[in-house]
Amino acid sequence: MSTPHASRRTVLQGAALAGVAGLCATACEGGTGAKGPAVPTAPVDLGAVGEVPVGGARLYREQRLLVAQPTEGQYKAFSAVCTHAGCVVDKVQDGKVHCPCHGSLFDATTGKVLQGPAGAPLPSVPVKADGGKLIAGPAA
Repeated sequence: MSTPHASRRTVLQGAALAGVAGLCATACEGGTGAKGPAVPTAPVDLGAVGEVPVGGARLYREQRLLVAQPTEGQYKAFSAVCTHAGCVVDKVQDGKVHCPCHGSLFDATTGKVLQGPAGAPLPSVPVKADGGKLIAGPAA
């Protein structure tokens, strides 16, 4: 009885499929940089308070934070990690925070879901103005 051997074509097709599966797994994990906890575990210096417009919000993508200033001197911060699949949101436009992975929308001043598939709001993060700088995270 002979032992079956895989053809070169079968081996190459299998390798190609494994590569595609790996890329899909990375994209589906939030390949936009979402790694680690959704909220800071230590205080984060976000820079000057003037960077956040009154009545608007600013995305700090590298720190995975969103800070809004609904009224002069009042700051609210949220995780910028989408609660659906862990992707980092990519923009704030017209008071809405957009997730690039599956189209979820959040309110920039409350973190509430405006459009799914996300079902939970963006987690709130403590934030304070200190010496002209914004500090977010624990002890803020």
